[in-house]
Amino acid sequence: MAITGINNSSCTSYYASNYKNTVKKTDSEKDSTNTKDGNVTTSTVELKTSRPGVTKTEQIKTGYSNVNDYSKYLQGKYHYMNMGTTSMQGVPTTVSVSSAFLQKCMNDPEKAKYLEENLAAIPDCAKSAVNGCLGTLTNLSYKVDENGNISVAISSTNDPDGKIAKENAERKAKENRETEEKVKEKRAAKKAEEEKAAKKRAEKSAE
Repeated sequence: MAITGINNSSCTSYYASNYKNTVKKTDSEKDSTNTKDGNVTTSTVELKTSRPGVTKTEQIKTGYSNVNDYSKYLQGKYHYMNMGTTSMQGVPTTVSVSSAFLQKCMNDPEKAKYLEENLAAIPDCAKSAVNGCLGTLTNLSYKVDENGNISVAISSTNDPDGKIAKENAERKAKENRETEEKVKEKRAAKKAEEEKAAKKRAEKSAE
């Protein structure tokens, strides 16, 4: 259930292994503090971070009666979750969490801790992806499915300054111009032949 990268184009996947053992499902450690506000329970817990062996004290909430309220709470902390395309490290990025998994997390502190650990780790994961890419990242996508499995899709280019794309466009434009010139030449030659034939017919008729 750890974050795993999908290595597309020229991007390396070393960053994914950095998260494999540090951003995974938490152990069943006890919460240090619990407070309730209606049905919602606020727990102060130790969450793993993207740095091996380093944790942070964080408050998480569970006990929501519906997914919409739970989603709003999470989006207040992780604005990129289920909010369409955002930007991380200058790269268009989407982070989507299955509604079915949110349903499982909203009343389960252990699953909720796992989800928040991974949501919090995504910006660092994106940074590692950018630093580890041999080309230039053009898109990042993180998806958490109904079972909490996380997949990462990466798109990139080896043409960071657009030089190759520009050369390809110029070559294509040149090919198009050459094709147009050939078409014009063929039309001109056909027209000349038709005019010559018409002149001969006119001369023959005059005789």
